[in-house]
Amino acid sequence: MPDARTTSLQRAAAAARRTTAAVLRDLHAVDGALYAAVAATPTPTLDRTLRRLSHTADHSKISLTVAAGLALVPGRPRRAALAGVGAVTLASAAANLFGKRMVRRRRPDREQARVVLDRHVPMPRSASFPSGHTASATAFATAVGVVLPPAAVPLGALAAAVGYSRVHTGVHYPGDVAAGAVLGFAAAVTSLAVVRARPHRRTR
Repeated sequence: MPDARTTSLQRAAAAARRTTAAVLRDLHAVDGALYAAVAATPTPTLDRTLRRLSHTADHSKISLTVAAGLALVPGRPRRAALAGVGAVTLASAAANLFGKRMVRRRRPDREQARVVLDRHVPMPRSASFPSGHTASATAFATAVGVVLPPAAVPLGALAAAVGYSRVHTGVHYPGDVAAGAVLGFAAAVTSLAVVRARPHRRTR
């Protein structure tokens, strides 16, 4: 028979699991409420603009276009482009190959939330969590902004707009976007570490 200490540990573990489950349920409810609030708020001036932005950000087209321009300029801009593309690659792989397959969260029900048609972009077939668009945009903005500080604010604002556009168009919950941003930041940190290590290795 289990001793008193083992029984106490089992009870503590069970209590922790119940608490965690309750917190996750509450966060899910808040996430759904925020999604519904965005869907219910009329913004006719923004609808088509954010729809176009969300569509243009598919496959990191915006980030890669900016990177191509930066790569034409030797020195710091070219290093920023290298760090940015590396960060996008890491973020995209982490979000699509691992995050979405592990969590498998269903996409929001856009019809039930009554998201207006002017906001609609094609609903992806992949899982909802995390937002790959946000992860890639945040990764690029962070990595490039560290190497090339003047680009930090405009690219950061663009990444935030891309993330919000995914909620506005009804294809992601806010929690998906928040997780994507965290993932993108982590990818940028990793890419920057690799880029900074390269010149150091050459001198050895």
